Amino acid sequence: MNAAVREFRISVLGLERGMFVARLDRPWLGTGFPLEGVAVRTDEEVERLRRMCSYVYVDPARGRSPELRYVSLGEEPVVQRARGEEEIEALRHTRWNVTADFHEEAVRAETSHALLQQGVGEVMRDLQSGKKLDLQKLADGVDTMIESITRNPAAFPWIMELRRTCDYAYQHALGCSVWIATFGRHLGLDRDDLRELAIGGLLCDVGKVRLPQALLVKRGPLATSDVAQLRSHVDESVRIVESTEGITSRIVQMVAGHHERHDGSGYPHGLGALEIPIYARIAGLIDSFDAMTSVRPYAPSRSPHQAIMELYQSRDSLFQAELVEQFIRACGIYPTGSLVELSDGTVGVVMSVNAWRRLRPVVMLLLGADKLPLREFRRLDLGEVLIDDRGQPLNIRGGLPRGAHGIDPAALFLD
Repeated sequence: MNAAVREFRISVLGLERGMFVARLDRPWLGTGFPLEGVAVRTDEEVERLRRMCSYVYVDPARGRSPELRYVSLGEEPVVQRARGEEEIEALRHTRWNVTADFHEEAVRAETSHALLQQGVGEVMRDLQSGKKLDLQKLADGVDTMIESITRNPAAFPWIMELRRTCDYAYQHALGCSVWIATFGRHLGLDRDDLRELAIGGLLCDVGKVRLPQALLVKRGPLATSDVAQLRSHVDESVRIVESTEGITSRIVQMVAGHHERHDGSGYPHGLGALEIPIYARIAGLIDSFDAMTSVRPYAPSRSPHQAIMELYQSRDSLFQAELVEQFIRACGIYPTGSLVELSDGTVGVVMSVNAWRRLRPVVMLLLGADKLPLREFRRLDLGEVLIDDRGQPLNIRGGLPRGAHGIDPAALFLD
């Protein structure tokens, strides 16, 4: 076993004799076990720990069977989980700091967003007309987007929400690229790796330009034959990117594997867990998040908060748990651009996330408690303002779907 592997959190349902429990999800005091940890030797000890805890931390190196390969966390082996954590940590080459004020960066992000939109539009039109994919048409937009996100990760997602279009395929490509770059920044990828990740995010669904338009805009539940045809976009996308100059192997992996799932239930090859390349795992997570929060012909949109909660519930089943948890750390419980209702009835949009208190972001208030537009939008930092005008605790009551109360993000301003 790798020397870096130490303690791993597991469900008590996966606890077995021979394991060494180094920590609990509660204090040791009052449990009857020694404070320095316990080597579990009997079924009775297993049952006692299961009654007292939801999860524990095991140290495989100190267990009676250090070569034990499979320790269940749900269905997942501890060694596999350790390797997954190591893969994520191995991505970290840079520790990015915020170097620009939000409003200052939002002005630059506006220009960068327009450049990225232009590049994506040109590439889509080229492919629809039978031309080859030209990466150079994406280069300037991707590079300036990455520069913006590395300076301040909140500004570009904010601008993207304000400029969201009704063209799902086009908007989804932009959304995946922006969110994947934002997540990559959080994971500590360097600039070159962020560029690779962002281009992959743009191109994951590029093969859909080869599918019938009637299928892409079909409303309501899809027939089995429709689903099969829609899934063929993965192979089409791979064919397009593999024939494109400048495409890296990791971008091909992202395109080929972004619909594979942690539990093996995805497509096209039914890969599971660490069989899926790390960049493809990241792409699959972001693709699902952006799709859930978008209006699609065959499915209603969820609020960003609802999508975050759904991803969290899917950890260790559809998606690698560590990636889900890191994504929530990166974008918050209420991601930038989320419409939210506060406990006093006012409604606003999340401008930026509080890294230390994720339930208390910075919000721009748009509607009063009567749900009528305010005369002037008001910036509110929930990390600082804890009490409302009535002296009651002020917090977020819940997330709202896009378009709630007739709110049009494009009508917002940044001054």
